[in-house]
Formats: sequence, structure tokens, C-alpha cells
Amino acid sequence: MQRILPPEKIIFADSDVQEKRRNGEGAEAFCMRMAKDKVTTAWGKYEGRRSDIAAAVGADTVVLLKNQIIGQPEDSGDAIRILKQLSGQCHEVITGVAVLFPRLGRFTTFIVKSKVWMHKLSVEAIEDYVATGEPLDKAGAYAIQGKGKHLVARYEGSYSNIVGLPINELRKVERGRLIFYKF
Repeated sequence: MQRILPPEKIIFADSDVQEKRRNGEGAEAFCMRMAKDKVTTAWGKYEGRRSDIAAAVGADTVVLLKNQIIGQPEDSGDAIRILKQLSGQCHEVITGVAVLFPRLGRFTTFIVKSKVWMHKLSVEAIEDYVATGEPLDKAGAYAIQGKGKHLVARYEGSYSNIVGLPINELRKVERGRLIFYKF
């Protein structure tokens, strides 16, 4: 039997972490560091009843194309540039997840990877999509769960990872199937 938390039991908190890659830092290491930084920063700022929190989750997603990390676009022009790069190509979506268990004083981390093949996109299709505003806060400048689904030819791996939070893999943490690390 799967336990699903009711919405009133889920709290969202902003972490305000600067997402800057270190020199020589690979995509997986970057995602993992960001996920850890986000969860520990948000936990440090949390002012509610800490005893009520069983776990806190931080995640970060990047797109990797030919060993180049593609994050969120800076503006519409950058979104167009990114989508032109992705057009007709296969890229990887990598998400780092860190789950903090405050009562236990430890956390667990994991990486999920998926592959996405984009259709060959016309400049007009790219510009029309960017004009919707949807891609402006998305890694890789598209949202597979929204209007961006029409840009995607196919994918392999976790759909929820491509959206930004690999839910099925996160459920495994709840069942204790992943290794825990001391906080």
C-alpha cells in the first residue's frame, strides 16, 4: 500500500541558493551539490515546528548536451538559442536529490538520469514556444509536462525526472531502499 501525503502535509520553502558551477565540476556533482545546498539552506531558514517535519527534500535538474551543462535560460533570446542547440538532438536530463531526515540527523542522496530526443524544430516553432513564456524558468528551456511536450520526439527513463523531481525514485527513499549518510 502506497502512502501519499495530503497536500496540507507538504510545505514548500525557497532556499535562495546561488546556482553557480565550480571550475571542473561535472554535471552530476553540480546537481548533487545544489540539491544538498538547497535542502540544508531551506532547513536552516525554516521557522515552523521542526518536530513536525519527517523529511525535507532538495533537488536540482540540469540538461546535458554533448558534455555541456544547460541550465535555465537567462531570457527569451537565451531560450531560443538553447532550443536551437537541442533541436534534432538527444540530451540527458540529470537530477540530483538530497533528502534530509532531521530527527535522525542524516540524509540520503541520489542521481537520476533520463534521455530526451527532440524533434528537428523550425525557428518559427521555437519562437512561438518561447513566446508562451513557459520555457523561461526551465532547465533546457522546455517543459515536457506542458506545451513543450510537442518539441519532444521521445524519451527514455523517468518522466518525472524530466519534469524536475523523480517521484518514483523518491518513493524508494521512503521505503528505506537507499543508503543513508550522516548529516
